[in-house]
Amino acid sequence: MTALRFPCRIFETQKRMDDYGADDMRYGDLTESQLKNEYHLHDVSTRIDPYTLTEITPFRQPHSRFYGSWGAGAKHSTAECVTILFDEMRHLSQAFAIYGPYRHLIEEMITHMQHGEGAPFSSPYLNSALRMHIINDRSSENSTRLLLQDTFALKIDWKNKFYPASDKAELKKAISKGKLPKFDRFQDKINGMGITVHDTWATHITIESLCIDNYHYRARVKYTIQDHFGLDAYDILKAKFNLFRFFRIWFVLQRYNRFGFKPFITNMEAITEITGDARR
Repeated sequence: MTALRFPCRIFETQKRMDDYGADDMRYGDLTESQLKNEYHLHDVSTRIDPYTLTEITPFRQPHSRFYGSWGAGAKHSTAECVTILFDEMRHLSQAFAIYGPYRHLIEEMITHMQHGEGAPFSSPYLNSALRMHIINDRSSENSTRLLLQDTFALKIDWKNKFYPASDKAELKKAISKGKLPKFDRFQDKINGMGITVHDTWATHITIESLCIDNYHYRARVKYTIQDHFGLDAYDILKAKFNLFRFFRIWFVLQRYNRFGFKPFITNMEAITEITGDARR
């Protein structure tokens, strides 16, 4: 019987890291006609019409019976229109980030979309949010941390003080029984994490080290997670997205061939310590 060597990656999602070919990573691929006819994006902004680049005034609302009759708004350049749309998007994001240490993240990520040219995004606040999510998940059925804790206790060779390489699959099996960290809880709807991350794209879990002393163990486990800050067609066609002006502006800024702002990959990582004793 041989010992499992560390660091050792024990889990990978089927979806791969750095997937720039995913549907929600597309940009600048839709025409005005497609946005209006296929995605019903006529009423996008309250401040400017992204198709005519014309400022919207009280008498120039797209659904008003006075539309086009009075108060023709000022014409703007494409760059000026984009600035107005991003400012409105940042303002609307406040409804999804009311309180907590992560509420500023969504505005940072919108600004990164505006100026970052699709470069990956990372933040110590995202890493902290991930780590706290893992630590605070105390569900015996869903917590991958607690499921790993039980597996270590049961499968460690306590006599020889190592984890058997032949039982590596048991660690992956334990994780597969649980729920990977996602920011889809009730509090995430208002603390800024639901709008910045919500679901996740790819996850890797690695055992960095395992120390065994008598009948006690201490393991360092690293979670590496990626998400995409971008919208696909399926997203915007869902009522819960399409009803919000925030998402309509986002989709137009990303997918309209006149704008084509690049979505980006969000990187998160967290190391958590798992401790336990032999099951005797």
